[in-house]
Order: sequence, then C-alpha cells, then structure tokens
Amino acid sequence: MSEILKKPESAKGPAEWFTGDVWFDVIAPSGGPQQGRCNSVHFAPGARTAWHKHADGQLLHVTEGVGLTQVRGGEIVVIRPGDTVWCPADVWHWHGAAPDRFMTHLAVWDSLAEGRQGPETEWAEHVTDTEYNDRRSS
Repeated sequence: MSEILKKPESAKGPAEWFTGDVWFDVIAPSGGPQQGRCNSVHFAPGARTAWHKHADGQLLHVTEGVGLTQVRGGEIVVIRPGDTVWCPADVWHWHGAAPDRFMTHLAVWDSLAEGRQGPETEWAEHVTDTEYNDRRSS
C-alpha cells in the first residue's frame, strides 16, 4: 500500500551552505523507505549554493525562473524552466539564481548505498562575488 511520507516544514538554507536567501522544501526525506532524495529549492535573485559535491552525483531540474550553474574550472551555464542538469559524482559545482531573477529547481540525489561510508554531500567554500559575476563565457 502506498503511503504519504512525512516531511518537515519549509526551511531556510543554512548560511554555511548558501549565499543569499534560499529556502527548501523536502519532497523525499532521508530516513524514508526510498534511497532517492529530493528537495524543491527556492533561490532569491543572486542567491546560490557554496561549492559542493555529491558522492553519487546530483540531478537538477529547473521549474521556474532563471538560474546559473558551474562546475569548478568550467563555464557558467544559464539554466531555465524545463532544463535538467546532471552534476557527476564527486565533481565540485554550485548553482543558484541569476542576479535579477528568482529560480526554483528540484534537486535529486541518492543516499549512500548500504555499507558505504562518508557524506552524501560535501560542502566547501562559498562562491565569491567575483566567481559568480564572471560571465565571460555565458
């Protein structure tokens, strides 16, 4: 029989992980019967994640607004509603809203397989304003 999963209330993104105003709604919570995780993440204009990587990669699907994403050393890519982005396992990246637009995306990733050690997500330094504003290639 299907069950409705219990989810926490909307939460403000912690300052250690985000620059600017970011809120998220958990869709598929940890500790549930599934291995997959999913959050709907809402970014105010200019808000963004810190550099981070996922042990098993991460899929992003933009549902509204305009956003930006970048892998370390790569070009900044503009993302729009309907765009789906794959961030490979253990690749440092960031994502967030464009400077003048809100952006919401679904963030999907897997929990660690049974018996596997380490964090699902590893967080690093914040994306600087210089890095965020470097749109030479986009």
